[in-house]
Amino acid sequence: MEAKATLNYTRISPRKVGLVLDLIRNKPVNLAEAILEHTPKAACEDLSKLLKSAVANAENNFQMDRGSLYVSQCFVSPGPILKRIRARDHGRAFRIYKRTSHITIVVKEKE
Repeated sequence: MEAKATLNYTRISPRKVGLVLDLIRNKPVNLAEAILEHTPKAACEDLSKLLKSAVANAENNFQMDRGSLYVSQCFVSPGPILKRIRARDHGRAFRIYKRTSHITIVVKEKE
């Protein structure tokens, strides 16, 4: 049995999110929440909310015990890229890519 939560179209680069996801993969939920709370990265706030959502899904929809949950899978995939233009010297234009992410966290119960 597994419960999951997804966060789509988040305005943060998948590369930045992936660094933080590597820290919490295969960790118990309590430890993962502590790691996210004390890591100074931009993605931690969104990931903390997403982890709480996955845990709530496990408790309410599948009657799992919160104490025995762990992060079994977590991954990020790139979303659509917002393309913007910044003015440069001599009338040129410079492309800016504002990247988005689709994040998924899956929690399972230990056997």
